[in-house]
Amino acid sequence: MSHRRTLFVGLTLAAGALHAAPQTVPDTLAQRLVACTSCHARVDARGNPVNDSYFPRIAGKPAGYLYHQLLNFREGRRQYPLMTYLVDHLPDPYLREIAGYYAAQPPAAHAPETTNAAPQVLERGRQLVMNGDSARKVPACVACHGLRLTGVEPGIPGLLGLPRDYVNAQFGAWRNKARRAHAPDCMAEVTARLSLEDVNAVSSWLAAQPVPADPRPAAAIARPLPLACGSAPEQP
Repeated sequence: MSHRRTLFVGLTLAAGALHAAPQTVPDTLAQRLVACTSCHARVDARGNPVNDSYFPRIAGKPAGYLYHQLLNFREGRRQYPLMTYLVDHLPDPYLREIAGYYAAQPPAAHAPETTNAAPQVLERGRQLVMNGDSARKVPACVACHGLRLTGVEPGIPGLLGLPRDYVNAQFGAWRNKARRAHAPDCMAEVTARLSLEDVNAVSSWLAAQPVPADPRPAAAIARPLPLACGSAPEQP
């Protein structure tokens, strides 16, 4: 076949494709939320995370927590323009539906982050996470986020499996009041009592830990919590 004939056939096929019936896209929640995967732990054909060094992994987190974060973006308590744009006009029932969808997804497996932090920094981080610092009135992270640090139903998130840079950024957002929660804002109080060195120690230690084989949030936690927390209020 001559080059001219080949070109003619190629152009004819291309023109036919342009006029072909458009492909039907299923109107499912999973299809509508495909755009979310471009930031939140999308995986490539081999199952490796892509664009995963900053954005949080949200699959498997408690539905109540995810719902309230969507509300916080919509209502201005959290500041990230892209998220605000995406949820600005969505009604509460749809936000609950989105939260429930992601809460039902299995968390993606991933390896702990490698760290250059000095051993004493990691030990300080472990002490703060597991025991807190009574001198600064800083409660242990496990006192709220669960002994396995995988979160607690219905509204307390897990801390394992989050990129170190993301954890650092969230502490910074609380410190700068760019991230807020329902009053009393317990995480804002904790952040105000931590030094920048402590923040680095906590984020470095958390990111270096493996995610448990069963990463589901705990069903409950001992009450009362060490600090009053509007995001996880005590039951009447």
